[in-house]
Amino acid sequence: MGSGTIVLASASPRRSELLALAGIEFSVMPADICEDVLPGEEPAGHVMRLSSEKARAVAAKTGERFFIGADTVVILDNRIMGKPADEQEAYEMLSALSGRTHEVITGFTVLDGATGVCLSRNVRTEVIFRPLAEREIREYIASGCPMDKAGAYAIQGGAVHFVRSIRGSYSNVVGLPMAELYELLQTMQ
Repeated sequence: MGSGTIVLASASPRRSELLALAGIEFSVMPADICEDVLPGEEPAGHVMRLSSEKARAVAAKTGERFFIGADTVVILDNRIMGKPADEQEAYEMLSALSGRTHEVITGFTVLDGATGVCLSRNVRTEVIFRPLAEREIREYIASGCPMDKAGAYAIQGGAVHFVRSIRGSYSNVVGLPMAELYELLQTMQ
């Protein structure tokens, strides 16, 4: 795909890093949408809806060809963990994840601005945390890192040592399942 034909509808530096690592040329235009969970909305449906809304919101503002929207959530005990509202919520999330298995779901959408074709997918990855000491959780929160991350952690950053193992896509846990996204982009050329 040519230069300047893809717009990432996300302010996430992690998603930008992943696209750049894959050699994909793109520009960034964050979407400003309401990210509330709708009543009765399942996690996979939630992230796919938001990814589509992000891609569509940005497509309405520019004439580029392809738009990528994405949204990531952490699921524990069938409960969606988005970004923590404050340090107390970050502490509660990390304490709940300690020593447990959870799921990371990313919904992503590719919208073709020329044809109107809009395809959404979701990818699930199982993540197992080792037991965390209260001191570790407090120090991590003090770093500021968890405040803009789903589930209050970043596997690629300060929480890398919290993760005992993952089953599935690593890049999905970072925020964008690159193999699946790349395959979808190839089908839309």
